[in-house]
Parts: sequence; C-alpha cells; structure tokens
Amino acid sequence: MAETIYKASTTAPVNIAVVKYWGKRDPKLNLPTNSSLSVTLSQADLRTLTTATCSASYQGQEDSLILNGEPSDIKGARTQACLRELRAKRAALEAENPSLPKLSTLPLRIVSENNFPTAAGLASSAAGFAALVRAIADLYELPSSPTELSLIARQGSGSACRSLFGGYVAWRAGERDDGLDSKAVEVAPASHWPSMRALILVVSAAKKGVSSTSGMQQTVATSDLFKGRVANVVPAHMAAMEAAIKDRDFAKFAEVTMKDSNSFHACCADTYPPIYYMNDVSRAAVRAVQAINEAAGKTVAAYTFDAGPNAVIYYLEEDSAPVVGTFYNLLQSTDGWKDEAKSYSSTATQLDETTSTLLKEGVSRIIMTGVGEGPIKTDQHLV
Repeated sequence: MAETIYKASTTAPVNIAVVKYWGKRDPKLNLPTNSSLSVTLSQADLRTLTTATCSASYQGQEDSLILNGEPSDIKGARTQACLRELRAKRAALEAENPSLPKLSTLPLRIVSENNFPTAAGLASSAAGFAALVRAIADLYELPSSPTELSLIARQGSGSACRSLFGGYVAWRAGERDDGLDSKAVEVAPASHWPSMRALILVVSAAKKGVSSTSGMQQTVATSDLFKGRVANVVPAHMAAMEAAIKDRDFAKFAEVTMKDSNSFHACCADTYPPIYYMNDVSRAAVRAVQAINEAAGKTVAAYTFDAGPNAVIYYLEEDSAPVVGTFYNLLQSTDGWKDEAKSYSSTATQLDETTSTLLKEGVSRIIMTGVGEGPIKTDQHLV
C-alpha cells in the first residue's frame, strides 16, 4: 500500500519597504535595529509559489529544497531555524491529539519558484521565506496567525515577516532579547488604499556585489550617520508614514518614502569602506521623478531603492498619465509594459538628454504592479 503524501502549496508576495529595515541588533534571531514599513505588491506580477510535502515514503531521506528548478541549500542556519520552529509547533499539536499523523517526524520536500529574478534587489528572499513558512504551516495545519508566523519567517529573512500580510505592513522592531515582540502587523489592508501603484525599473537582474547581510553588519559597525538614523530619523518616518497611509495622503507618503530611501543610501555611503547599491542609472531615475513632479506642479511620483540599483516608483492610479507616460515614451521598446501604458505616451514629461540616455541604456525590464494581498493557498502543486 502506497504511503500518503501530504502536501500544501501557497503563493507569497514581494514587499517593497518605504521605511527601510537596515541593521541587526541580533544577527542570529534577525532582530532589527529599527522598525520598518512596506507596501505588499500584487502577486499577479511578483510572487513566489512554494509546495511543501512530507511522507513516510521519504523515510531515510533528508529534507530537500528545489528553488527555480535547481537543488538549493536547506541546511543554512536561517532555513533550519524556520523548519525547527514549524516542526515544534506541529509536534505540540500531535502531543495534544495523539490521533494526528506524526508529520513533524517526516522528511520535507520543498519546491519553490519565483516569477522574477532571484537575488537581484527585488526582495526574493522576503517572498521566498514567507511562502516557505506559510506552505509548511498549512501542511502542518497550524492554527497560527500571520503575526505569529511572522516571528518564524523573520528568522529566515527579516523582511519576509512583512510578506505574510497584504496591503501596508509594519515590522515592529521590538525590544525583547528573545525577539518575541519583533513581529509584523497590518497597518492597513490593500482595500484601504487600493489605487497605489508601483513601476519597477529593473536596472540589473544580476546578483548584487555586496549582500544585504554583510552590508548591514558593515554599516552598523562603521557608519556614524546610521546611529542618528536609528535614534531619530526612522521613528519620525514611521509615525509620519502610518499617518499618511491612514489619511491616504500621497504627498506625505511620497516625501517620507523618498527621504527614507535617501537616508538609507546615505548610511550605506557612510559605511567604511562605502557601499553603493545605486548606480548612474538609479540616479537618473531619481532625476526623472523630480522632473515629473516639477512638471505636474505637485508630487505625483515617489522613488525608493532597496539594496540594489532597481528603482521602485510609487504613484496613484489617477496619476498614471504623467508617471507611466514619461517612462513609456522613453522606454517603450523595453520588455514588461502592460497594454494600458501605450495610452499614456502623449503625456510624457521631457527629460534632459543625459537622464534619457542613461535610462534608455540601463533599464533592462519594466514591471508594472500595485498594492496586493498576502499569501494565498493554492491547489497548484509543484510536486
């Protein structure tokens, strides 16, 4: 008689922070030096799909992970921390109810795929660990809430805790040494401000030169600006951003988003030796956003950059014409545009020649997306 294969699949979204997480007060538990806040992006455009299975027929085998068709290391400390905690929660359920199958004792086979470049500054680890944790939680039928699961996902990738929610999400840094108060909470659902859009200019799909993990350690150890960011800048930005989202005040949202991105990259430049995630193409995107806002006579676009050169430009659906129109007019031969972009080409802001040339030569792909939902259980299994 064939052994049962237990399985569960979920998709999880990418999130892009508007108040950045950078720096750890406890690397082992992935406890951040500061709180952060992000927008969850639509899974129609950016998502990780993960299937988790276990079976007695796998006995004698080790846990395994296939990522984008290739075997991946599952023995890393971060992944192991997630698996250990999820198994402990399942074992507790099995102890309470002896009739439950002993899934916690069985080897896991995990298969995961992204529909976007991995390790290219597009928050692949956030979506990846959120999907892994949610899929195994579903496999184990854990009664845990997204906030409870965020405590586990955080140990895999800090920003993964925010990908367990849709909409607008805060990761509270917490103060406890055990990390039990360092968790993600929903600030507002996607339905609160559904007109938020994001245009991503993929500047490089290559793996970045300085990983986020080592970059953070260098910044914490050597940057003088970073101390002021943690003590003063981020608390003020968190308060202003939460108010802006509550009031659906895009001008304030945009101002804080751009200032926080500037602050984060200034700290990277202040690191010794300095770290530069942005490049000339990134800076051209900044100039383009400034030109669009100036031409509109108000703030209709906001740039932000994570630990990579890709520009994420937030705007509201009602301001698609000046924002999308400008970039489409310049980059219409670039892959990734949705059909609707063509209708905005007549509303382009003229950019200076240097900015235009850098963007034309340096942007390899466009991703048009918007605010979206958290992880979604699916019957689409990769195993």
